Amino acid sequence: MKSIWNNQEKLKFSDLSENIETDVCIIGGGITGISTAYNLIQSKKNVVVLEKNCISSHTTGGSTGKITSQHGLIYKYLYESNGKEYVRKYFEANEEAIKNIEEIIQKENIECDFEKRDSYVFTEQGIKMDNIKQEVEYAKKIGINAKLITEIDLPINIVGGIKFENQAQFNPVKYVLGLVNSIISKGGKIFENSKVIDIEEKNDRYIVSTNKGTVSAKYVILATRYPIMNFPGYYFLKMYQSTSYAMVFDTNTQLDTTGFYINAEQPTISLRTIKYKNKNMLLIVGCDYKTGSKIAGNPFKYLENKVMSMYPNSKKIIEWTAEDCISLDKIPYIGNFSNVMKNMYVATGFNKWGITTSNISAEIISDQILGIKNKYEDIFKSSRLNPIKNKEEMMNMIKESGNGIVLKKIKDTPNPTCSHLGCTLSWNAIEETWDCPCHGSRFTKERKSN
Repeated sequence: MKSIWNNQEKLKFSDLSENIETDVCIIGGGITGISTAYNLIQSKKNVVVLEKNCISSHTTGGSTGKITSQHGLIYKYLYESNGKEYVRKYFEANEEAIKNIEEIIQKENIECDFEKRDSYVFTEQGIKMDNIKQEVEYAKKIGINAKLITEIDLPINIVGGIKFENQAQFNPVKYVLGLVNSIISKGGKIFENSKVIDIEEKNDRYIVSTNKGTVSAKYVILATRYPIMNFPGYYFLKMYQSTSYAMVFDTNTQLDTTGFYINAEQPTISLRTIKYKNKNMLLIVGCDYKTGSKIAGNPFKYLENKVMSMYPNSKKIIEWTAEDCISLDKIPYIGNFSNVMKNMYVATGFNKWGITTSNISAEIISDQILGIKNKYEDIFKSSRLNPIKNKEEMMNMIKESGNGIVLKKIKDTPNPTCSHLGCTLSWNAIEETWDCPCHGSRFTKERKSN
């Protein structure tokens, strides 16, 4: 299902049909890969981007387009897990990302509906107010100007919430296309419909192969949502994929909200206005669930009922689904793919906050390639060996992956299995896809990868 962001004219690029050489090969044409390419082009590096489908057609195109350092109720958790200095740096990294994105938009004159907004986490349940109050308390401990509020400018009767000021929102696809224009103008190369099928180390370089051509590069960046290599990174044991449902409504009212919003309870509901056909419309995203697990009810219907309770005269414009990777310690993996693979980098596990994190990733990985020590790289270190607190989920992932590897070795099994590691697929009747509970891969009825 095409998102509203992707429902517009976009640049088109040919597939890779020859063998070429470059300094850096970036695999993945979403906001992370394109942002990193943009950074490296500014530093005079030769860059090639390989995208298996179309630029920004998947995770970026399915996102909410919120540019924020308020990532749900995260700061109390980070403070207690990692300490005051760590959580302060996490906040500062995301605040700098907001500033960086705004400066790039101004520098490149990108028309992407960028607007400054306040960000809110709210609750409709009194039982969640202790969590809200604690989050405000911990946010203030590290210098965040978080405010406790009792109402928002949406027709929702909330018990309370948290407000972060000076955040932003935009059209993520238009932003990426603005970066693409700059990259191409400075000599960067972008190839679409160029799925990577192999990466081989050879003479201190990497040979990245597609069906029709290869790229020889000193540096490789895996900027796909989920790393396309299983080993030796073992990211499939450290995170899972989550699916969200998204819908846009014309509310047939004057939408003049000053912020964007997400609730603190389950099911998740995220709301913001978007500009579409010269009119403010309402984007609602939520009902997250682990990809491949059993879906309770119809998420699209739940979201529609929620909007209708707020704006009874609303009309649905479009709907789609989006996926993202959830790390087991709630912190993204950014940096070296593995300690044993020199000059290969990864950015993944964005926990549904990939707009700001994409910019952080671009800054960290670009600095590492350029030999510059980035002040935030240790916060998101991809090779970290911290104890995993979500032990139950990790054991489930080990069990599912192990069963999948065994099944893959059994010939003529009647079970539909994922081509990734062989995990048993689950049928998604709402979208009519086969979904993998191990790593979030999704397949059509004909078992073709989406």
